[in-house]
Amino acid sequence: MANRAAIVTGGSRGIGRAIVDRFIADGIEVLTCGRGKRPADLDARIAWVQADVAKTDDAEMIVRTAQDYFGTIGILVNNAGVQLEKTVATTTDEDWELVMGVNARGTFNMCRAALKDMEETGGVIVNIGSVSGVVSDPSMAVYNASKAFVHALTRSIAVDHGPKVRCNAVRPGWIATGMVDGAFALADDPAAAKADALQRHAMRRFGKPEDIANIVAWLVSDQAAFVTGQCFTSDGGLTAASPLQPGLF
Repeated sequence: MANRAAIVTGGSRGIGRAIVDRFIADGIEVLTCGRGKRPADLDARIAWVQADVAKTDDAEMIVRTAQDYFGTIGILVNNAGVQLEKTVATTTDEDWELVMGVNARGTFNMCRAALKDMEETGGVIVNIGSVSGVVSDPSMAVYNASKAFVHALTRSIAVDHGPKVRCNAVRPGWIATGMVDGAFALADDPAAAKADALQRHAMRRFGKPEDIANIVAWLVSDQAAFVTGQCFTSDGGLTAASPLQPGLF
């Protein structure tokens, strides 16, 4: 892997933290960000910016700060995201602004800010999408739509900004993070819902943040030099299976 500086949004926990940790282990300098204060357990080698990617000025500030720290930025990973469990009928304007603001506009803002230099110096962008942007999770309408936007934006960036910039997306399935725990908590019987979900995975487990970090590390490396405009699913076989379960027919 080339030793390049990276921006990883939403790197305080979960998938984002795993990506940050993997990059540091691979010798890549990293700046990450979040809407809250710097986490106390964040490695001292990692630069932190408190910012909201949904705001254009904040996105541009994140990129400028990373350039001040490291010079040329060769990697951008758009991981920041929020989840909302509502149908279209129950989604408010405020809900829309929150989810689409962070997941869709935030990804767009960061890509636009980084591309100003990447078009000249080259670079790699990896956007964190979701299987929810391909197959819809129930009662998560705006979240599903926001991730479909991320997938489409990924392809457009690859087409419009190649060959200087490669852009790909990773579509995680159920990853063992706070988001997954929150989703199961909404079920009438959380334990039963979790057991059923596990049974629907060919791997019989949920993913780990490190599983996604491994794919991202490959995508930003020179080993993936001929890969762009693609969306890679990592879901333990969840979306490969028929909804019909053994023993029910």
